[in-house]
Amino acid sequence: MSVSATAPPKAKFPLGNLVSTPGALEVLTHPEIMSALSRHITGDWGEVDAEDKRANDQSLIDGSRLLSAYRSQDGTKFWIITEADRSVTTVLLPEEY
Repeated sequence: MSVSATAPPKAKFPLGNLVSTPGALEVLTHPEIMSALSRHITGDWGEVDAEDKRANDQSLIDGSRLLSAYRSQDGTKFWIITEADRSVTTVLLPEEY
């Protein structure tokens, strides 16, 4: 009998150094952040509009900045931004931008 395991989704880009703002760390749980980061690196941009989704998809080709938007379990909106040079990915609240 063989067991088939599902491989984890493949990252579409490097995250670089991971940082978070104090506000995000105060209201988000570690599992919420990790879940969102897993979505972000695979190209699931969360709650961004169609134009931002297209811009992110283009950024995967041309190396521009990437922006994703998600909500925590309690409804708090937060962003994940990966810089154009892929050196840093930041988790932050929109009001901290």
